[in-house]
Amino acid sequence: MLADTLETLLELPALRHADVEECYSIDGVSWEQYDALLAGLGDRAGYRIRYVDGVLTIVAPSRHHESGKTRIGTLLEIYFLEMDIEYFPMGSTTLRLAAQGSGIEPDESYCLGAEREFPDLAIEVVVTSGGVNSLAIYHRLGVREVWFWQHERFTIYHLREAVPRQWVQTYGYEGLPHSVLLPELDLELLAAGVRQANPLAAAREFRQQLRERRDAGHGTS
Repeated sequence: MLADTLETLLELPALRHADVEECYSIDGVSWEQYDALLAGLGDRAGYRIRYVDGVLTIVAPSRHHESGKTRIGTLLEIYFLEMDIEYFPMGSTTLRLAAQGSGIEPDESYCLGAEREFPDLAIEVVVTSGGVNSLAIYHRLGVREVWFWQHERFTIYHLREAVPRQWVQTYGYEGLPHSVLLPELDLELLAAGVRQANPLAAAREFRQQLRERRDAGHGTS
């Protein structure tokens, strides 16, 4: 019965329409059923699947969503190259841990410095709300930093070992105005590039700004 419900969700028109982003959740799903669903989907494109404590959420990203996540990834990789930061892109790789009963597919993700089983940085583009809280899953997977792009701006959450009382509701993550992993990155400059209408112009301008700031810091003209 549950398997039929999952298949029905995947066939909903809203989940197959390129310009509509909808979020559907179902509870009472076992880890084995979640695992079987992922195996059944295989390379079937167009879905983000999240799972925690028996709650499965299926999202079909809209064109707007996918455009945002690609722009962010392009600009970040320019930053890594210009700043000579060693990085390992993991994209939307399914991250899951049976012992924690959790799994998620970020929009973009990266290991910094060395490859690891789970990324240091995960990025999510939020177009619609609903479903399980992503931070709860990332906390269980030990992802060090999570960025949300929502309402044309970034919100940064960094994982802390000792969690102050005021951050209990964010699953061990502290909300910050800057990145701890990439402390020299100007997030407003990055956001301006994501907001720019022309992706090529945004990439060129972002790269030029990085080079000018780097040269100014080195005392060169």
